[in-house]
Amino acid sequence: MVRETQSGEDVSVELAGARLEEMSPEPLLTRDYETRPSLVYERLRQRHGAVAPVDLLGVPAWLVLGYREALQVLQDDAGWPKGLENWRARTEGRVPADWPLGPSLEVNHVLIQGGPGYRTLRTAWDQALKPFQDPRNPQAKRLKWAVTAYADELITLMGEAGGTGLADLSAQFSRPLPLMVASHLLGFPGSQGDDALMDMWRVLDAGPDAGPALDRLLGALAELGELKLKTPGEDFPSYLLAAHPDLSLDELARELFMLLGMTSDHVGILVSNTVVEVLSGEDSVRASLSAGMVREAMNRVVMRKPPLVNFVPRFAAEDTRLGEYTIRAGDPVWVSSAAAHADPLFADHVAPSTTVSTRAHLSWGAGPRQCPARELASTVAAVGVGRLFERFAHLDLALPVDQLPWRSSPFMRGLRSLPVRYELAPTPHGSAGKPSEAAEAEDTGTAVTVTPDASARQRSSLWRYLTGLIRSGR
Repeated sequence: MVRETQSGEDVSVELAGARLEEMSPEPLLTRDYETRPSLVYERLRQRHGAVAPVDLLGVPAWLVLGYREALQVLQDDAGWPKGLENWRARTEGRVPADWPLGPSLEVNHVLIQGGPGYRTLRTAWDQALKPFQDPRNPQAKRLKWAVTAYADELITLMGEAGGTGLADLSAQFSRPLPLMVASHLLGFPGSQGDDALMDMWRVLDAGPDAGPALDRLLGALAELGELKLKTPGEDFPSYLLAAHPDLSLDELARELFMLLGMTSDHVGILVSNTVVEVLSGEDSVRASLSAGMVREAMNRVVMRKPPLVNFVPRFAAEDTRLGEYTIRAGDPVWVSSAAAHADPLFADHVAPSTTVSTRAHLSWGAGPRQCPARELASTVAAVGVGRLFERFAHLDLALPVDQLPWRSSPFMRGLRSLPVRYELAPTPHGSAGKPSEAAEAEDTGTAVTVTPDASARQRSSLWRYLTGLIRSGR
């Protein structure tokens, strides 16, 4: 059996028995991948089938492109465990110490961790998140009101430049919103969390100051954990410590870092991608949104443009046939949700015109290690998108959709910026479109204050940064 590439080169399936380290895989993170990853996935699929060997910045790995094979890996935690201790090449010293992806994989937390301690940690995560993810709980209701308040605050800040204008909706709304919500979840006192959020932003951008920012951020999160040990509150760190009292402050800081990452870049990209899909005129997405079905609109968006394009690696527990290759025990396997969604065996069964989407997407993973914060993240994104289209009378892309600048990483794919022209809808004086305190008290059972102190905001680094974007006209 021979598979033919687009260039006409023949690749014998005799390679199926070759060891990963003996192959010459093509680099994945190329300029083509940055601009048109779908073409890269399709080229790999035509050449190799459902699983392809790739080079990740000098380290070989398997990339899962098929939907069925992706489910096979994601749903079998015993056969395809996480945990860097399972990586044969790393144990044998064949992963360079300065490998660029090393730092992001070595901050050991619930997303990365394998081994016997994982189940206890995951159970604690589920218990700590339940108050915020079960809509019947007062904490979940307060969180929803907080998201609304933060969204309105950001929209009002944009409006200070005038009722109409040009804005970067990514930098001025979809990226800061989930970070502000994360600060609420973490229970930072006053505006102290904003400095930590700015450092999280620097870490996500992976620029030259990412290393010092990560050190400062983990230090700030450890200090926050120490505060919560002394004075617990109705926040995620306090609930996590109650559910897992054996966590050290360093371990807690890594878990809080994970929460920041999980609820920031992923949610921000989802908000921006949903806005683009709606504004670019895709009829079924517009129909979903006009029918008040924001979550269904997001489901359709993540089918086409999932924020998390490649999951963190798993490792074969034993020699296993996957696709047309034998994956050797200890080989790293990266599941690509973006490629799996484009697998013809799956995509051809998803009707493109229906208003109600399939929920079979892999944006939050699958199986026992599915994202623990998926309901929380979906709520934040849905409320954010909803407030945008409620508060703006008109919102249009300032660039043709095929000219929007994208950024790709080994894990995420999102917009570098989202330039829009906007016109704010008129609102009653002083309301900013927010629900009344009476309605809030009726819904939650208690009147809660979710609007941050204005003077504290003005002193915070995050707020100074956002105000600078407005004044510079970006």
